[in-house]
Amino acid sequence: MAAQDIEYVELYTSDESSAVGYFVSSFGFTAIAESSDDGHSWLLRQGSAQIVVTAGRRTEEFLDAHGDGVADIAFGCDDVVQTFDMAVAAGASPITAEPDKHVVSGSFGTHHTLVPRSAGNHVPGGRTWVPVPESSRRPSVGHIRLVDHVAVCVESGTLANCADFYTSGFGLPRYSSEYVEVGEQGLDSIVVRSPSGGITFTILEQDPAKKPGQIQGFLSRNDGPGVQHLAFLVDDIVSAIYEYSDRRIDFLPTPGSYYDMLAERLPAIRGEIADLRSTNVLADRDEWGYLLQLFTRSPYQRNTLFYELVQRRGARGFGSANIKALYEAVERDGLAAG
Repeated sequence: MAAQDIEYVELYTSDESSAVGYFVSSFGFTAIAESSDDGHSWLLRQGSAQIVVTAGRRTEEFLDAHGDGVADIAFGCDDVVQTFDMAVAAGASPITAEPDKHVVSGSFGTHHTLVPRSAGNHVPGGRTWVPVPESSRRPSVGHIRLVDHVAVCVESGTLANCADFYTSGFGLPRYSSEYVEVGEQGLDSIVVRSPSGGITFTILEQDPAKKPGQIQGFLSRNDGPGVQHLAFLVDDIVSAIYEYSDRRIDFLPTPGSYYDMLAERLPAIRGEIADLRSTNVLADRDEWGYLLQLFTRSPYQRNTLFYELVQRRGARGFGSANIKALYEAVERDGLAAG
């Protein structure tokens, strides 16, 4: 038995209005329901991606430690009870074990609520949800289909143990690994993925033998391990970035020199380079196809959690050149912010 899909991601926030507005007005999510049980929550949906935004009393401890960020990633499971037992046997702490709610600790500061698989339409349990009337719902005007992957930062020396925990506890086997060296810095990563492909975690650690960089910076600002970014899958990233930029989503820039070499590296997309350059989109390929990606800047005060758009043209993994280019983009932005 294994966890198979991401049913929803819950974000704790100190500024409910801004957080909800970012997803609804900028990214084009639709508000489906709200709950006032032990704080205030909004259930937002676009495609099969679901975000729960929660503010209020239940969030205080998390926000004091980490600032705005991902507190829960809910897994759709083949068998909830068996997955719960498997996770606890692998070292997860049982948080809630009730007939209609099973929650365990993760290994990077989040919880995982375990629910039956529902193709991305699960309404979080344990709360009273009041549907937003159809007449009041802003229709989805976004490009997002689903949560492509979740990237998490962990302390140096814990990468392998974290990956093993998700393999043995939730049935997410290792999919790939990558070491990237950028100047005097080094980044090591392991990707774990569910059998269905519905859960992908990219787990990142800084090479302690190299100069400290953005992973260590995240850990300091976040006061420990946590979710660094959520990646959303789109069908047309160029159109999405044009539209989202008009709605005040701030994307990271890419040096012009990157595109000067792109035609030689990826000749099959030569005719698209002008569009990629105008939107700062990064391109790479694996043995199955092409991958287009771009990061947003963090919209949160601590500059921790941010977002990514991904378009896959057959690619199943993460191109080595893109991993390095994305790392460099965040590094440049950190230097500019400094």
